[in-house]
Amino acid sequence: MKILFSWLQEFISLPSTDPRRLAEDLARLGFPVDSVTEEHGDAVLDVDVTTNRPDCLNHYGIAREIAALYNVPLSPLEKSAISASKKDPVVRIVAKDLCRRYCARIIRGVKVGPSPDWLVRRLEAVGQRSINNVADATNYILVAYGHPLHAFDLDRLKGGKIIVRRAKESEIFKTLDGVDRRLCTDDLVIADARHPVALAGIMGGIDSEISPGTENVLLESAWFDPVAIRRTAKRQEMHTEASHRFERGADIGIAMAAANHCCDLILQLAGGTLDPHISDVYPKQFSAPSVLLRRSELQRHLGMDIPASEVEQILHRLGFSLQPKGRAGWKCAVPSHRVDISREIDLIEEVARLYGYDRFPLRLPGGTGQITCKSPRALKEERLRNLLLSLGYDEAISSVLVGRDIESFGDQPMVALSNPLSEEASALRNSLVPGLLDAVQWNLNRGQDSFRLFEFGSVYRDLGNAYSEPQVLALVATGQRSDTSWNRERVKPYDINFFDLKGDIEQLLEISSHSQFEIDNANLPGYYQPGARLTADNASIARWGEFYPLFATRWKFRQPVFVAEIFLDTIYQRELAAPMAQPISRFPAVDRDFSVWLPKDVTFNAVQSAITALQIPGLSAIRPVEIFRGGSVPAGRYSLLLRVSLQSQEATLTDADLQAASTRIMDCLEKILGAHIRR
Repeated sequence: MKILFSWLQEFISLPSTDPRRLAEDLARLGFPVDSVTEEHGDAVLDVDVTTNRPDCLNHYGIAREIAALYNVPLSPLEKSAISASKKDPVVRIVAKDLCRRYCARIIRGVKVGPSPDWLVRRLEAVGQRSINNVADATNYILVAYGHPLHAFDLDRLKGGKIIVRRAKESEIFKTLDGVDRRLCTDDLVIADARHPVALAGIMGGIDSEISPGTENVLLESAWFDPVAIRRTAKRQEMHTEASHRFERGADIGIAMAAANHCCDLILQLAGGTLDPHISDVYPKQFSAPSVLLRRSELQRHLGMDIPASEVEQILHRLGFSLQPKGRAGWKCAVPSHRVDISREIDLIEEVARLYGYDRFPLRLPGGTGQITCKSPRALKEERLRNLLLSLGYDEAISSVLVGRDIESFGDQPMVALSNPLSEEASALRNSLVPGLLDAVQWNLNRGQDSFRLFEFGSVYRDLGNAYSEPQVLALVATGQRSDTSWNRERVKPYDINFFDLKGDIEQLLEISSHSQFEIDNANLPGYYQPGARLTADNASIARWGEFYPLFATRWKFRQPVFVAEIFLDTIYQRELAAPMAQPISRFPAVDRDFSVWLPKDVTFNAVQSAITALQIPGLSAIRPVEIFRGGSVPAGRYSLLLRVSLQSQEATLTDADLQAASTRIMDCLEKILGAHIRR
């Protein structure tokens, strides 16, 4: 929000004429100033106003905050209604749930023309363009007091009436930008006796706009439901100065005062005569909500006892009406412009920021002395995270809101949002992979060509009549795998490959007691080419592989990228593997090699499982040494050189022990797996 320094001085007497000093003080109040520039000889402050403070999206609101900070008088603004009625010959509110107040004033005999230079300069300085003197008057009041207004050509309103109603289904209405809008029954419109003349709180209609031929003006000042305005604005893809304020919460109490100030300005700029009739349809009067502020809570949250007199002074300066409740505290009536105040903690924050955070002493927060316990799932995630960090991965966090263009990455349809912020954030993600691929692209574009990332998170799936939110761990790796050992000269870095990711996944599964699993390449998504899948107990545990670059043109990778997905809901069903220390054997280990021809459909996992099932005493390791296909190997088979390690904790293994173990292994390979032993 751009604020003119000279404009503020019309509402309060500033103790300093230095705009930069004012910028520093505004930052202390919670309104950081992004820049201080000069426009037409006047200082312009670009104030960052948070979403919950729509009351400060104007000069008077900022002046009110400064007056409270400096404890200086603020020019009064009459907010009470001149006349309040439920029935009015000019205005009728049909949708009372969406419009709680509608004020209208009529000015006859105006002369529409250009605005004077002083008004044009002020509007341009705050980013508004000049239209004509009547429209500029409404924009001036908007920037000055923060309440959106709209001016209609009274002679173009059929029947000379205003009806605030819901739109009819598929009703067509052309707004001031010349676009035909198809409306629905959730949209609120301002209509005359025949058809809509404005999209309430957003934009007026082209059929009733102020033109050079306009002589009689009907001025609107109203309050509309914030949720309804935001939904219509998002659905119609419109964002205006009026909707920006209405959807955050306008001040219902200022509606008539803003209209009266605007009438005075129009009479000054365009002449004419103000009709004595006042329309103020206000079916449900605003009743200030009350919030109890307790002294004990003030001290508990702020860590010090602020004198009661100072608390009362701060809240009075901010516009709150106080009713003392003895030593307990105060019952505070919230003014209509403070739509952000609804809880006791909100009042505590107001006291703290006006009192000054720099005045609070440094102290540690009090503790209960109770020991907290993490959930079993949190402990498992922490173990997995620590292992990944030790393996050289870095954690990434991506947004759960994504576009529909990545729906093909998930196993089920996406969960679409009914009122998305944008096309790029129109659904909940159904896979963690696209977010990590975006991170890969971002790093590669900035010269980082070797890295590994992981992300824990939920994915969201539409099951038709229900929704699911499974937990997933995703990995991504690309570039070279640098050696982290002390012997770097002998062990050189190498390109990350398919088996590096497989080894990392196996280490993760060891933590969660998944030691027995099957490997296949069934039911893999199209972006894994090549790829593999791990299953245990007929459930999919993980899948991984090289990302297929032709799957999506969104990422134009020039080097191999490897991706993995681990389904945590399946892993979390098992308990964590308890680390068990074993003494180092004092007796030597013995390796035995077996050269076999195996059927091509027999995997090493099957070989390992079959030998492990023999429960041979002293069996410590089973490793593949060499795999060979073709040549003298019979068709339909492949050659495997298998190394088995044996080591006893009790005695040195004898030749008889080794021969017995070897015989059992060869019989197993031949009879169970159909191997041919090369003797």
